[in-house]
Amino acid sequence: MNTTRKERWDAPSWVLDAVFYQIFPDRFANGDPENDPPNTVPWDSKPTPDNFFGGDLKGIQDHLNHLSTLGVNAIYLTPIFRAGTNHRYDTWDYFTIDPTLGTTETFQTLVNAVHQKGMRIILDAVFNHCGEGFWAFEDVKKCGASSRYANWFILMGNSIVTEPPNYQTCGGAFYLPKLNTRNSEVQDYLFNVATYWSRESQIDGWRLDVPWKIPIRFWREFRRLMKSLNPDLYILGEVWRNIEPWLKGDTFDGVMNYPLRSYILDYFINCAMDAEDFNYEIMLQQHTIGKAAYYLINLLGSHDTPRIATLCHNDIQLMRPILVFLFTYIGAPMIYYGDEIGLQGGNDPECRGGMEWNKTKWNLPLLKLYQELIALRHQHPALRRGSYEPLLVFNSVYAYRRCFEQDEIIVILNPRPLSYSNVKVPLKAYAHKNKLWMDTLSHGTFSTTKGVLNFELLPAYATYVLIPIL
Repeated sequence: MNTTRKERWDAPSWVLDAVFYQIFPDRFANGDPENDPPNTVPWDSKPTPDNFFGGDLKGIQDHLNHLSTLGVNAIYLTPIFRAGTNHRYDTWDYFTIDPTLGTTETFQTLVNAVHQKGMRIILDAVFNHCGEGFWAFEDVKKCGASSRYANWFILMGNSIVTEPPNYQTCGGAFYLPKLNTRNSEVQDYLFNVATYWSRESQIDGWRLDVPWKIPIRFWREFRRLMKSLNPDLYILGEVWRNIEPWLKGDTFDGVMNYPLRSYILDYFINCAMDAEDFNYEIMLQQHTIGKAAYYLINLLGSHDTPRIATLCHNDIQLMRPILVFLFTYIGAPMIYYGDEIGLQGGNDPECRGGMEWNKTKWNLPLLKLYQELIALRHQHPALRRGSYEPLLVFNSVYAYRRCFEQDEIIVILNPRPLSYSNVKVPLKAYAHKNKLWMDTLSHGTFSTTKGVLNFELLPAYATYVLIPIL
């Protein structure tokens, strides 16, 4: 860990105990067919960039017990404000719940139900850009450069042209005009949006879309304002590359740890890294960001990536060591809806299929593994707050120790189709000078000799999560 940073990271402590679950509302569950958009397709249809499945807020509330049973205690919703697409990253009205999802009352009922179950809920804030149906952009389309709101956007010309766009967009998409967040009126408007929902609905945080496209001083003021409303609001940035600039204590509490996801895929699946490379990358990240590492969201997939089951060819043997690492590593783990039952899908839009509610189609061994690992994380403070120490880095084999006060866990992984004989994991004089360790997953026991754990054979795809018992 980087000891040059302040010892205490100023972020909500509840995140340390969180297991997040990401929901794409249109694709999770249809609780109220009365609000389905026109031409809603059957639930098991192939997802496309344009079709609607009819998922809504009532559907989410109806299935909170599934999340409770899984062990989830924090929910992240992709955008829910009025928009024109199924993903709703093209906001038309920031102060209105999309009517195909429900109403403000429906949303408040959901928030209350989430809180009654001891869970948290965070919303997606899309402040870099809006949708072509946003009222201010509608006025610019009508009045051109003479519009009262022309300076809310970055326009080249006197009138709007869409092919190609003569206004700045997000990713070149004509229906995603970029907001001029350097304009003080735009800033005030967006701050009012965040203030309104934070105060009125008592949400627990914000996930901030493409924050690098907005001046960092905007996010500094955003943080100051949100923390003045509620110091426990979690401020989470979507960051795909260099995360360090966003973790200096003046903008975000955490980021979506896409760099870690890349390391995980390269080590566990692509075989582009051995254990030595993997350890180097994650220890470098820890050293760079210090205590902030405990407040990151660690993910294997999202609405923007292929699903983990697809990347692993639906092979639970391959997924097992990946999941063990996810739930025993520093930071809050996040599950993309349906991953716990083996939902599959390639890149967007394939990864946005409808949640499967027919339990006969669930991958039950996979679900059981998720439940066991989440329960293990909840049971052991070492996995949520503990130190992290690599113990063994040997070809594909990786072992590390988590420790918090008297709670101690050793994890040993071999995510390759190779077996190793006579593997020795050296132990120091830790809190427990025990001679016997139990694997929490298989309940098998392993002994130590002179401070060394001995494995006559470390099988292919081995996963051990060991706790001291003597």
